[in-house]
Amino acid sequence: MIKGITLSVVASILFGAMYYFTSTLTPLNGEQVYGWRTLLTLPFLTLFMALSGDWRKVSDTLVGIGQRPPRLLGLLLTSALLGVQLWLFLWAPLHGKALDVSLGYFLLPLTMVLAGRLIYRDRLSLLQKLAVACAVAGVGNELYQAGGVSWPTLVVALGYPLYFILRRRFGTDNLGGLWCELTLMLPAAAWFAFGDGGAAALQINAELYWRIPLLGVISAVALVCYILASRMLPFSLFGLLSYVEPVLLVLVALLLGESISQSEWPTYLAIWLAVLLLAAEGARHLLRRQRV
Repeated sequence: MIKGITLSVVASILFGAMYYFTSTLTPLNGEQVYGWRTLLTLPFLTLFMALSGDWRKVSDTLVGIGQRPPRLLGLLLTSALLGVQLWLFLWAPLHGKALDVSLGYFLLPLTMVLAGRLIYRDRLSLLQKLAVACAVAGVGNELYQAGGVSWPTLVVALGYPLYFILRRRFGTDNLGGLWCELTLMLPAAAWFAFGDGGAAALQINAELYWRIPLLGVISAVALVCYILASRMLPFSLFGLLSYVEPVLLVLVALLLGESISQSEWPTYLAIWLAVLLLAAEGARHLLRRQRV
């Protein structure tokens, strides 16, 4: 379990770094950044899978689809769900919606925990229950202050649980499934990357020639860590650990010029307390393992 927790935290740190890195890719817009990210993530992911011995999972996924054709429909659906999330993640910081997406990631662990309890009958430890209570208080304050929930928030909070549930349901919750999902995105990614001035942007900012490949490396490593963590951890714990990422995304949003009002501070303080409780949970597991 410690390995899964570590991978989840590393993934969150890399996603936060990528969130900020997106702002340096001018004059590319959100759709173009999404296109380049997808095009360059797939080669690095392929290389990683070849070196790690996970490439066979691609053939396993394709064989599974051949044996059960309805899985192809599930793969198309999960690919579309992931594509929307990848696009929104890169679009938001360029259009002043970084805090809205961050709120979605704050809500995400709650919806993941709810899904874990209702569908997989996951049990929560005492520290995890306290973390959930803090999160509920913080998010409840945010919903009260905002008076509603924006569409970017809902897309993140509801879309990701459905994505992970469908991956488990159709047996594609592995790196082979992720590789197939990204492959299905290639036509749309190429359209965004090279269409509507995407290629011309490279002539305007020569630094994009090294920044775009670096984006691909960060993206591939983050996705690999995230998917591996989702397989190693109970659904509810995996969801709770997702609180590390929005804390980092809020910091990035502040760096990009957005601000937190005085009425919103209780939300973030409660969320950060939830994160500290999860860190204590991880330390408890580590100490127990060392004693064994």
